[in-house]
Amino acid sequence: MDLDSSMVPEQNDQDPTSLNHQSTTQDPSSESPDETGSESASFTPTPASAQQPPVSSPRCAPSYSVVNAILEKKEDGPGPRCGHTLTAVPAVGEEGSSNYIAPRLILFGGATALEGNSGGTGTPTSAGSAGGIRLAGATADVHCYDVLTNKWSRLTPHGEPPSPRAAHVATAVGTMVVIQGGIGPAGLSAEDLHVLDLTQQRPRWHRVVVQGPGPGPRYGHVMALVGQRYLMAIGGNDGKRPLADVWALDTAAKPYEWRKLEPEGEGPPPCMYATASARSDGLLLLCGGRDANSVPLASAYGLAKHRDGRWEWAIAPGVSPSARYQHAAVFVNARLHVSGGALGGGRMVEDSSSVAVLDTAAGVWCDTKSVVTSPRTGKYSADAAGGDASVELTRRCRHAAAAVGDLIFTYGGLRGGVLLDDLLVAEDLAAAETTSAASHAAAVAATNSPPGRSPGRYGFSDERTGELLESAPDAVVLGSPVAPPVNGDMYTDISTENAMLPGTRRTSKGVEYLVEASAAEAEAISATLAAAKARQVNGEVELPDRDRGAEATPSGKPSSSLIKPDSAVSTSVIPAGVRLHHRAVVVAAETGGALGGMVRQLSIDQFENEGRRVGYGTPESATAARKLLDRQQSINSVPKKVVAHLLKPRGWKPPVRHQFFLDCNEIADLCDSAERIFSSEPTVLQLRAPIKIFGDLHGQFGDLMRLFDEYGSPSTAGDISYIDYLFLGDYVDRGQHSLETITLLLALKVEYQHNVHLIRGNHEAADINALFGFRIECIERMGERDGIWVWHRINRLFNWLPLAALIEKKIICMHGGIGRSINHVEQIENIQRPITMEAGSIVLMDLLWSDPTENDSVEGLRPNARGPGLVTFGPDRVMEFCNNNDLQLIVRAHECVMDGFERFAQGHLITLFSATNYCGTANNAGAILVLGRDLVVVPKLIHPLPPAITSPETSPERHKDDTWMQELNANRPPTPTRGRPQNPDDRGSLAWI
Repeated sequence: MDLDSSMVPEQNDQDPTSLNHQSTTQDPSSESPDETGSESASFTPTPASAQQPPVSSPRCAPSYSVVNAILEKKEDGPGPRCGHTLTAVPAVGEEGSSNYIAPRLILFGGATALEGNSGGTGTPTSAGSAGGIRLAGATADVHCYDVLTNKWSRLTPHGEPPSPRAAHVATAVGTMVVIQGGIGPAGLSAEDLHVLDLTQQRPRWHRVVVQGPGPGPRYGHVMALVGQRYLMAIGGNDGKRPLADVWALDTAAKPYEWRKLEPEGEGPPPCMYATASARSDGLLLLCGGRDANSVPLASAYGLAKHRDGRWEWAIAPGVSPSARYQHAAVFVNARLHVSGGALGGGRMVEDSSSVAVLDTAAGVWCDTKSVVTSPRTGKYSADAAGGDASVELTRRCRHAAAAVGDLIFTYGGLRGGVLLDDLLVAEDLAAAETTSAASHAAAVAATNSPPGRSPGRYGFSDERTGELLESAPDAVVLGSPVAPPVNGDMYTDISTENAMLPGTRRTSKGVEYLVEASAAEAEAISATLAAAKARQVNGEVELPDRDRGAEATPSGKPSSSLIKPDSAVSTSVIPAGVRLHHRAVVVAAETGGALGGMVRQLSIDQFENEGRRVGYGTPESATAARKLLDRQQSINSVPKKVVAHLLKPRGWKPPVRHQFFLDCNEIADLCDSAERIFSSEPTVLQLRAPIKIFGDLHGQFGDLMRLFDEYGSPSTAGDISYIDYLFLGDYVDRGQHSLETITLLLALKVEYQHNVHLIRGNHEAADINALFGFRIECIERMGERDGIWVWHRINRLFNWLPLAALIEKKIICMHGGIGRSINHVEQIENIQRPITMEAGSIVLMDLLWSDPTENDSVEGLRPNARGPGLVTFGPDRVMEFCNNNDLQLIVRAHECVMDGFERFAQGHLITLFSATNYCGTANNAGAILVLGRDLVVVPKLIHPLPPAITSPETSPERHKDDTWMQELNANRPPTPTRGRPQNPDDRGSLAWI
């Protein structure tokens, strides 16, 4: 791909150290730098997911142009101002409906007058003081920019507005804008939280009631919504000194209360006028600012929450091109866009560094020239002297920025003692290229509008070229591929009077491939850094340790190189829609100590084992005493007891006592509660992204805890507030802890019935789990009478389980497959429950038992080695089913695959298996799939644990307890790994049973 002219610096202007990052093509045999990280406080590569030819350097910072916005009346425009806020609010309602409201930028407050000629670098002062902003000109007005119509308007909300102020903070919580702090004509503003509710046509102000102490009055601080849940306020000045404290307000917990945090790690010094923005996966990044000695700062810090509730600071990698404060910053995907800023003494950042990007996926800073390896302030002064329009536009401070999709907007600010009133826009070309390749359309079009089409949904004129910059109307706006929802899609009710409507998601229609190709941006960064490293080895240029970008972890420790640079992929352009991410997240085996396993990311095409699969009464009434005990117990307490006892992702260990901790009455209560929920659900669940999908667990409870530990758990301390969980069946049999597995999943279903979803597998049937371990486990661990009673009760519950799930009407999830009989989703929806396996039709048999053929070359229907009457189906059947139902992907479980997941039918079907080392013999990895709001599918893996140090010989009790399951698996071996032949003489297989 040819480089954009803005990416190639003039040779005589080039910083010598930046020669390390000149264009190069990566040697296919070389490994690419990757990062390893621990938990969430890390800068882990999350590259773009579009298929592109390899590019020779990471995308530089974009250029800005002026937006010629429409003003029907002069007062509709904000006019010249600084110290204001600009907040992006998502669309409301369904596009095309009468109540649809397009994405908007909300501008609030700021100062509209100056006193003196300080260049805006002084501290805001009250009226009458010498120098700085004359805050008698501070306002509380609200202006709205409609991104769709390119029009400014002034809003007059109902309710009591906040006092006039500047140097305050604002952030979006769904379709609400939260305002806090600042300074006004009378001094510091109160610490109250004010909310502007934009859900309805007529906005309304609310004041949020917050209990207890909080951040207090302050200005020049930062605030952002982290993880779609926590409102974070950091630093600033309380009128006496700069601060470094961190406050959090949980928007999901009422009554609202500020909590002062004490994050671990090295955080920023006390400072004011920094900027902060939250990445979509919950990482807050704070950069720049001015310290207590009025020195501008260049460092950047990430703040993230661990799964155990701890918060931690981490220093962001890379070299910032310039120190600065009173600048603006906003995330687009994994790229933090920074613009403008002051240096002190009346000076501003005014060279190529006035626009910069911190690429957190690669760990490098870029300015408008190239990757930054050393501070560049003053090295490109010729740009400003030569009148470079793009540099001059961004030479400002005290302005504000916000992002809508791939577009970055800035408004107003201060330059040389002059207040500005222009709206600027830039497009993140790295994100736009990703969108372009994924949607068959150019995300940036420099041509006239085609006939019959209006000039652009989000169209802006570039004053330098006169050409139209237009985002593709059907472009999929990508978030971080491993991320929770982007800001604005979480409908947090932060005010008792607020009700939010969902915004539209702009996803394009139709798809022909679902296989993710190579990641252009990440590969480009890897190629650049690898070439720079090669030059260092050849003695051409020394690459300092601090400049190695993605090769260094936040801790400074080197990380392993695991990205496959040139994977063999299809050359066809991949349309938009559901896409399998090009890399999988992998957790290696525990290495001992407190550090746990190492987290890595591997190219999808690096998995050498893809293609290898692993194969294969009505109870008596309870006694009167048991019934009496039933009455005395609170049914609601049983799920909570189960969750408290079992949901221990980091600390769970197999119980010392073989006896199960619940009695049959408690299990009956749990089943009753869950059955009521299942009976009210449809046979085919209708679900929304984001969602995590789990394959077969087969009683391997330890693997379930490891997956929860590594990739988030369904609890209020985990990620249940912003992502759903879907389990595809086969919860019992084969493993040692089927009782723990099924009871925890049922308890989670009762506790989070709208977020945790279970469908049925072929082992959720009495005639199967009587043979493969579950019945024996119930008897062994609960006694014969109670064990058989519990086994019957749970199997009655299984008859109520839903049979499939439809996600975003694009992805269908089931346990087995479509077999020979299933052509339409309606056939599954028409199955009436409760239903036993023997009473089911051929549709139920195909749904729970069928498998794909050996590979894509085997089409049609073939006999299934599992047994007579069962079939395998080819890729032609998959494509036919997807076309018949307007679907893009089938996710199924049922077969053990060596890498935990496996693609079939050109990626239109994925087999998922979550239990590792199945039956103690397969040595396979386990995986889950994480589907983001952008419909990018990311596989996340764990590998089998090494053998325990304590052998069975030294633990006779444990050896005795495990003997029954080991003997059962030996007598009835599992179905072979996918791709390995079934032994026709294996009389323990399902074919014989």
